[in-house]
Amino acid sequence: MEHGDLDWGAMLRVAGWLLAILLLFAAGLRLPLQTGLGPWRGRLYSAAVILAGIAVAVLANVALTLNDVHIDLTREKAYTPSSAALRAIEELRTEVSLTYFYRTQDAEGRRARDLLQVMARRNPLLKVTTVDPDREPALARLQGIRLYNAAVIEAEGRRVLVQGTDETEIALGIQRALRGRAVTACFLEGHGELPMDNFEFHTHLEGTAGHSHDDASSQVIEMPGHGIGRLRRALESQGYEARRLILATQREVPRDCTLLIDANPRTTFLPAESLALRRYLEGGGAALLLFDLGFAPEPELARLLADLGLRAEQEVVIDPLSHYSTDAEMVAVAGYDPHPVTRGVSLTFYPGIRPFTPLPLPARLRAFPLLQSSRDSYTHAVGAVASRLVEGEPAGDAPQATPQPGPRLLGAAVEGSLAEASPPMRAVVIGDGDFASNSFFPYMANSDLLLGAVRWLAREERTTAVATRIPVPPLIALTGRQLTAVFVIAVLLMPLSVVLLGVLVWWRRR
Repeated sequence: MEHGDLDWGAMLRVAGWLLAILLLFAAGLRLPLQTGLGPWRGRLYSAAVILAGIAVAVLANVALTLNDVHIDLTREKAYTPSSAALRAIEELRTEVSLTYFYRTQDAEGRRARDLLQVMARRNPLLKVTTVDPDREPALARLQGIRLYNAAVIEAEGRRVLVQGTDETEIALGIQRALRGRAVTACFLEGHGELPMDNFEFHTHLEGTAGHSHDDASSQVIEMPGHGIGRLRRALESQGYEARRLILATQREVPRDCTLLIDANPRTTFLPAESLALRRYLEGGGAALLLFDLGFAPEPELARLLADLGLRAEQEVVIDPLSHYSTDAEMVAVAGYDPHPVTRGVSLTFYPGIRPFTPLPLPARLRAFPLLQSSRDSYTHAVGAVASRLVEGEPAGDAPQATPQPGPRLLGAAVEGSLAEASPPMRAVVIGDGDFASNSFFPYMANSDLLLGAVRWLAREERTTAVATRIPVPPLIALTGRQLTAVFVIAVLLMPLSVVLLGVLVWWRRR
């Protein structure tokens, strides 16, 4: 049984077993002990009844054993593997051997052992062996294990060691063992991007206006407090290698970069860097481009975006209908068009996001809108910052505001051949980078969207995404509409209902 779901087929098998036992019990009560058939026929009758009872009991128990059902009555489902881990096991098409070393006296170790046995019953290709090193030290020495709560996973000649009691980490280890290639995520740096080595959790901007992630923060060039280490750690748990790439010091993107991540650059690219990015995509590369309000694409990069069917607008989206908390510039998205990136994604939010204007595409490219604001959203123009513009380009005045309401394109996925006869590439472009930072990555479904984008770019969207659990402080996050509903119900309707009930009681007693 998965979290929140019942395996009705297994429950029916249990009901069938119970019915067979009840029929056997009823037959035992109803069948006569003495038949008057004579000695020989009486013995034959008794033997037949005994054999039939044994056969029914054996067949019922064998059927139940072969079709085991796991029922977890705890509220937290503490003894049930996560649904993602179970789906990952059900997808196995290759035999996987898993040896788990645990200490019998450790409650968490015993729980992990039980969860692994539940997972093994989901797919016979998963062979699970549980070992207590204190009782079987020879096997632990043979595997080179000197610690408790460690899983040795072997598949197709590859060996992966996972330490811990979390079944999702073990499921990720199984996926890593089955992956036949190395996946390297290259984080682009050199333009004020969110650093991959920063793991700070609370990285809001501090200023005279207080905390800010909207268009005011786009005026800031250096943001040393921001980081994207949580995304890097999540990718490493998936078995990806994370590497820093400074494109200004290299003429080309390295060939072993499976995908390129550019998270919230603050200063303009050099034309040679934009050309290197183009050549990388023309060679069949993949890129996740998070271009926030504070980034002004130089002409070569703007042409590359236009070839991808997008034009980045120097505007901030304001959504009075769907936003996070009370800030209309923290746009919330709850509905998505079908795409592997957004599969299973619920609510995501973006602190200060720019829109894109879709442009015509050649037949060799396909674009898919991933994110759109609500029908009541509009944009507010944000003036370009002179220190971010290309040398010689006039800054000019900020364009006038365009408050016409309507949905805005916030992010898109593009795939196909960027040039004639070039291998297929993939790109995901989103008009915000803050939502990927440590401050916002684990909340709502932001991490699900990012991991879905990375898996699609790495061409691994066909396998189940198993995400690691990210520890976060307790938080109730509500959109503006939800806050309004809570205010109306708790502050207006509930007190008013008490007053109305009081008036009703007074009127009836009067």
